[in-house]
Amino acid sequence: MGASVVYFGPSTPQRGRTMTNAENTQLARAEADVNAHSATLKRELGVKDLALTQILFIVGLSWIGVAGKLGPSNMVFWLLALVLFYVPSAVVVMYLNKLMPLEGGLYQWAKLGFNQTVGFLLAWNLWLYVIALTSEVGLSVTTYLAYAIGPSAAWMTSSSWVPALASAIIVTLMVIASTIGLAVGKWVHNFGGILMLIVFGVVISLPVIGLLTGTLHEWHPFRTSMPELSLLNLNILGKMGFGALGGFEYIAILAGETKAPSRSVGRSVLIAAPIIAIMFVLGTSTVVAYVPNKDIDLVGPLPQVLRAGFAPFGIAGPLVTIAILMTMAMRIAQSSVSFTAVTRLPMVAGWDSMLPSWFSRLHKKYQTPVNSIVLVGLCSFGLSVIGSVGVGQAEAFQLLFNASGIFYALTYVVMFAIPIFGLRGISPSPPMWLKLASWSGLAMTLLYVVLSVFPIIKVDSVATFALKITGVIVVMNLVGIGILLAARRRGQ
Repeated sequence: MGASVVYFGPSTPQRGRTMTNAENTQLARAEADVNAHSATLKRELGVKDLALTQILFIVGLSWIGVAGKLGPSNMVFWLLALVLFYVPSAVVVMYLNKLMPLEGGLYQWAKLGFNQTVGFLLAWNLWLYVIALTSEVGLSVTTYLAYAIGPSAAWMTSSSWVPALASAIIVTLMVIASTIGLAVGKWVHNFGGILMLIVFGVVISLPVIGLLTGTLHEWHPFRTSMPELSLLNLNILGKMGFGALGGFEYIAILAGETKAPSRSVGRSVLIAAPIIAIMFVLGTSTVVAYVPNKDIDLVGPLPQVLRAGFAPFGIAGPLVTIAILMTMAMRIAQSSVSFTAVTRLPMVAGWDSMLPSWFSRLHKKYQTPVNSIVLVGLCSFGLSVIGSVGVGQAEAFQLLFNASGIFYALTYVVMFAIPIFGLRGISPSPPMWLKLASWSGLAMTLLYVVLSVFPIIKVDSVATFALKITGVIVVMNLVGIGILLAARRRGQ
């Protein structure tokens, strides 16, 4: 095969990765092509920006309520989820980003680890997930506003035009911010991350304040009890793994707009990972300490626990209102992270001629993919309108929204498969410890996918439910394959 050469990353040779001349030339050429396209992008993100964005994007407020429902056994579930999914996902993301620190992130890893078809379908599933997620932001904001204003605003949640108007305003603002670029967007994301830290800091400190003032008699943050082995508990474990703790790979999509991405993304994971774990574990312990198990509000555990914790001091009402408004701001910031990153996927697919070059055109002043940004905004708003008009359309929207979690999970199946089955020809191959971590993360993700397709709650027909969810996933991926085949015909 000839002499070996050392190559690490897209342009700068470093120690740590040896490949044959032929394999090195192929991969280096692909990475150099991506970096040539990325050269005009503005590098705005540093380690601090990435770490705050990781915290904002990954932490979901409802999970402390879901875990709280488990009572003392929540600690065992969190530990299992952290060991079997969270740590494996973190190390796999750091490895792949170090190997391929490229704009497009997981799309590029799948494309170079497997092939363009796998990369495109991964990006397609991630795009579908974010479109469904973003389309729901108007309804979420309307609900938060109604809670903050009080009973007189209850009509807002049953209105069809108020969520649509809220969605139009928020999506328009996200389109504008994303077009201007991360010079503005990163401050929105940083602000959301700081709010998340403040809110959870208050929640975690509540039991300490309660014990010191005598308003709380006991608090056992690390009490454990072994859960029984059941289908329900396996379902919860899968959701607390992938559902609660997934997201480290997402910010790597913006590697081409990050300063020293091969180093910065990994450092942000190392900083954010322990903070996020502490927030989930201690936040859950606060819910368990203050709210009876049967009374935990799975939709809004945060305002519920704040109301319970500060009620003895007579300031619960104003604090809960403030917390609701802060939660609303965090929800908008989370949507902005999802929106900004996913608009880069059509751009990088355009670089590879899998979509028309129209998607890759950059704004003359801001150097952002303005056409892709507008398209994602229109699709998100269109889906939000469909979801609020007519019973049939609403049911279709709900079905797509339920399937969106599986769309995202499928991208993780590919990510964990890359160190195990992909990266052929690279020497040295991924180490055995990384492959074991990948197998663990892959098993947890597949557990989530399977138990999301087959419901464990009582439904009229389990088979019908599973067929509907599976049908949506298969049909939407067939649409993606159709787009890919059309692009190849254009190329020929």
